[in-house]
Amino acid sequence: MIWKNSEQRWGGVSQLLHWLIVLLILGQGIVGLLMVDMLNSPDKIRIYALHKSFGLTILALALLRLLWRLATGAPRPVPGIPRWQERAAVFTHWLLYALLFTIPLSGWLFNSAAGYPLQWFGLFNLPAIAGKDEALREAAIAAHAWLFWLLVAVALVHAAAAFYHHLFLRDATLARMLPRGWLHTGSADTAPTPPEDSRDA
Repeated sequence: MIWKNSEQRWGGVSQLLHWLIVLLILGQGIVGLLMVDMLNSPDKIRIYALHKSFGLTILALALLRLLWRLATGAPRPVPGIPRWQERAAVFTHWLLYALLFTIPLSGWLFNSAAGYPLQWFGLFNLPAIAGKDEALREAAIAAHAWLFWLLVAVALVHAAAAFYHHLFLRDATLARMLPRGWLHTGSADTAPTPPEDSRDA
């Protein structure tokens, strides 16, 4: 497996971070929707603490993925895709990055404005990013919820586009975010990967 991104495919690091973030977001979404209706109890406090810790983990992984993308580049658009679809894909990708940052940060802001301590899995404390403020707390929790639903909508469009390209256009859009050989297409996924030194030249 090639770990760096190439002109044809996402590398192993990008694939791993992508699917790990997807799984964490699915878990966070389910837990987040369920925990708000829980009665106050030690269990609810523990679940909230885990929710915060996993949110911080997503924030860190999103930052790592962005830095890796900036360092290693991104695959070129699949041949034959109309220009408007290229632009829509670029916009969607950067919107997803923005949401992966702003959703955890809005939760961090809510936690700070509420005056709660913030720990990462009980290992260390993180500083507050705002003082205790009831109005700010209400605004942050509202933003947290609305940004989450925006992420759901954008992610569904993103996934639907990937499956449309795979099932109907039969190109490598989805296949190149999976380990080589998992999905077979008759397009760029079968193109040979250029040597490392030629891509870095």
